[in-house]
Amino acid sequence: MSELFTALKIRGITFKNRIVVSPMCQYSSEDGFANDWHLVHLGSRAIGGAALIISEAAAVTPEGRITPGDLGIWKDEHIPFLKRINDFIHANGSLSGIQLAHAGRKASMQVSWKGGEALDEEHGGWQTLAPSAVPFSESYKTPQEMSLAEITDFREAFKVATLRSIEAGFDVIEIHAAHGYLLHEFLSPLSNFRTDEYGGSFINRSRLLLEVTSDLRALIPDEMPLFVRISATEWTENGWQAEDSVELAKQLKSAGADLIDCSTGGNITGVRIPLVPLYQTPLAEKVRHEAGVATGAVGLINTPEEAESVIAEQRADLVFMAREFLRDPYFPLHAAHALGTDTQWPVQYERAKPKQQD
Repeated sequence: MSELFTALKIRGITFKNRIVVSPMCQYSSEDGFANDWHLVHLGSRAIGGAALIISEAAAVTPEGRITPGDLGIWKDEHIPFLKRINDFIHANGSLSGIQLAHAGRKASMQVSWKGGEALDEEHGGWQTLAPSAVPFSESYKTPQEMSLAEITDFREAFKVATLRSIEAGFDVIEIHAAHGYLLHEFLSPLSNFRTDEYGGSFINRSRLLLEVTSDLRALIPDEMPLFVRISATEWTENGWQAEDSVELAKQLKSAGADLIDCSTGGNITGVRIPLVPLYQTPLAEKVRHEAGVATGAVGLINTPEEAESVIAEQRADLVFMAREFLRDPYFPLHAAHALGTDTQWPVQYERAKPKQQD
């Protein structure tokens, strides 16, 4: 029996297997609204057999978008189409998740296939926010340092977005605190130069993420899992380290997080990242064993055998996959066959299901 296809229960939710569709920005929204592209993109992965499909980063405020094409959940009008997508995912036997996000100093950028440059207000851009007034790079806008009142407003935006997510029918909520976006910017000593209670020491830099986590845990149902995505290392000696992630994970667990989704990088330019298969999995393994919390492994996990090894060797509890799902929306169905495990296919597709001896 493949370990990849064993069930996992977190709080009141049972994942039918250990395969998760990782959030992948599609940059195909207008004014934050989901549309038919998102329905087909996310729905096809449910047909493909993933246990959990997490929608792309959904901005909790308009200013929290990376680009004007980002998905949003900052107003009630965003709810109905998201609910339609979730209903389809549920009807096809999968769970749905949403990643709540704010891009911070990496916001107000053009969609990559339209040039990817920083947008000024004349061309549809907006003032960006960050813990400190330090741009991500020379090609990005200089952000405005957030006041304490703006930090309070940010927490409130996350809370209201969470209530909308519940109304839209999501099963899992993930807080995006990775890849150089706002919550990661607060964590890192390389982007947070504040001198108040949100800057300086490790505990001060961690404060906002822990507050947001506690805020959301208090709002969502007891049976709903709460995930947090972090960049477990910044791949540079003076930045956020794996040991910091272990300590943070312990505190996130105490604040109500159920799983730490371990990605890396994104906050500092010019670092060298060892892009090899499973390159981030050791960090998920370290956090899992040293912090005593469930983790998700993500990053260049492309084959059934690689995904199987992560679970079978107890390196993580869930496998988050992104680009492989762009190549193959039906990866779980094909992986089950490759690993000699029977899994249920959609009845509409049963006649194409390969026999195990094929």
